[in-house]
Amino acid sequence: MEQVDCVVIGAGVVGMACARALAISGRDVIVIEKESLPGSEISARNSGVIHAGIYYPQNSLKAELCVKGKELLYDYCRDHAVPHKNCGKLIVATTPEEERTLEDIRQRAIKNGVDDLYYLTAEEVKNREPELFATKALFSPSTGIVDVHNLILAFQGDLENNGGMIAFHTPVNGGEISSEGIVLHTGGESPMTLCAKTVINAAGLHAPALAGKLTHFPPECVPELFYAKGNYFSLSGKAPFSNLIYPVPEAAGLGVHVTLDMDGQIRFGPDVEWVDTLDYEVSSDRSKPFYDAIRRYWPTLQDNTLTPDYSGIRPKLQSAGAPASDFVIQDKKTHGIHGLTNLFGIESPGLTASMAIAEKVLKLNS
Repeated sequence: MEQVDCVVIGAGVVGMACARALAISGRDVIVIEKESLPGSEISARNSGVIHAGIYYPQNSLKAELCVKGKELLYDYCRDHAVPHKNCGKLIVATTPEEERTLEDIRQRAIKNGVDDLYYLTAEEVKNREPELFATKALFSPSTGIVDVHNLILAFQGDLENNGGMIAFHTPVNGGEISSEGIVLHTGGESPMTLCAKTVINAAGLHAPALAGKLTHFPPECVPELFYAKGNYFSLSGKAPFSNLIYPVPEAAGLGVHVTLDMDGQIRFGPDVEWVDTLDYEVSSDRSKPFYDAIRRYWPTLQDNTLTPDYSGIRPKLQSAGAPASDFVIQDKKTHGIHGLTNLFGIESPGLTASMAIAEKVLKLNS
């Protein structure tokens, strides 16, 4: 059994941000990742949006860490030449009822410290985005996009430059809580038994199951996880929009919206499909509700122009129809185990919040 200082489980954007922060603080850090590359699951399958912090309940972790993380992320991308664009976002209303919802969104944003949203009239929307239909819109100037792959590589570079390392093809098969530390048994190409002073469980979709594999971890502290699949469709032909376009939010998601990549290509999504397994296939049968949703704000969308693209799965801590849950950052105060931090339910805005989550994890383990 090898004695180690700090193990981070999971090399997604949040795990890598945490590993980077711990390594820079002087900790000896090993990241263990079951896949062959960093960021292979949730991080590789989202919209790549830098969120402003608009939608989340006041004083929630999502609100606090998104607003703080947004500023940290923009600064980091500028300083480390990580490709990103502060392109802004339109939240559009297409009915009087949705217009009233816009004001609710604006007021919630103000409570979260996001005070830069402003209204656009229907005419102003048309001048900005001629193809877009909206009776009114909110513009969020601090929303943007980031190249997630290059962001993770930058975090990896910082980790390794500060003495940290990553072990790929290294799944955690189990472990136990001992008097000496947190013991982890790994599989893969080079099975190991590690005894760590500090473990950060940033395993994303697998984080609750992993915590449940630790002997002597209190089972009542393992939350039930639900999978909310988000499908994306790409557009054939020229992109008609230059901003991110969002409808008013829906249950469990932000609605089928227009996302841009760093090359200016657009995709539509994600929707919300509650699933029981990690299946990433996108069925063409789901295109009809996409056409219906998109035509509410882009009425001239032509038939047969949407193509199944990719999907991601959100690690939800609530079931379909239940109120949205917050991030859970669980440490000794909750489960009673020294040195173990569990990150549960880290879905959107986890990418935006990643560096702020890392700061919080660092404080909990200093």
